[in-house]
Amino acid sequence: MPTPPRTSLDEIVRAGRAILDADGMDALTMQRVAAAVGVRAPSLYKRVRDRDALVRLIAEDVVADLGTTLSGAATSGDPRADLRAIAGAFRAWAHRHPGGFALLFARLPDAWRLEPSAGSSALDAMFRTVAALAGPDHVLEAARTVVAWASGFVSMELVGAFQLGGDVEAAFGYGVDRLAEAISAVERPV
Repeated sequence: MPTPPRTSLDEIVRAGRAILDADGMDALTMQRVAAAVGVRAPSLYKRVRDRDALVRLIAEDVVADLGTTLSGAATSGDPRADLRAIAGAFRAWAHRHPGGFALLFARLPDAWRLEPSAGSSALDAMFRTVAALAGPDHVLEAARTVVAWASGFVSMELVGAFQLGGDVEAAFGYGVDRLAEAISAVERPV
């Protein structure tokens, strides 16, 4: 009779994400994940082919988690309020998951990259919200603008780059409100 498995793929991914968030990509090794789930590294290979597969599994989980977070934020039906909520949820998520955030915006080896379609569903709430603000012809441009600004702001915040004083919360809110105005100002055909 075979021995029962001592860990699951879900436990492996959770452990990998915890390591990634606590100590970064360099710490995300098969040995470290195996130790975290209570098995030896050779046993981990029964569930995950190699580190490339591990990183892809973690990236898929990160994207799904972010998508759930953003979808849960966009609930008011008011596109401006939803954009504020989405941006705020993204920022809070990045603070809780700095390694996952870094993984989303890192230049990755081809073996680690997800298909572009894997991330698109995570942004459904963003696309719906910016479509309501910018119109259907400018959804991609508006979404890229919001993501670029929010990821840049959060990146600076996470490394402690805001050293000039002032209220960072107020600056974030100001930025989101200005983005909503700019996106809404796109001329639409009559």
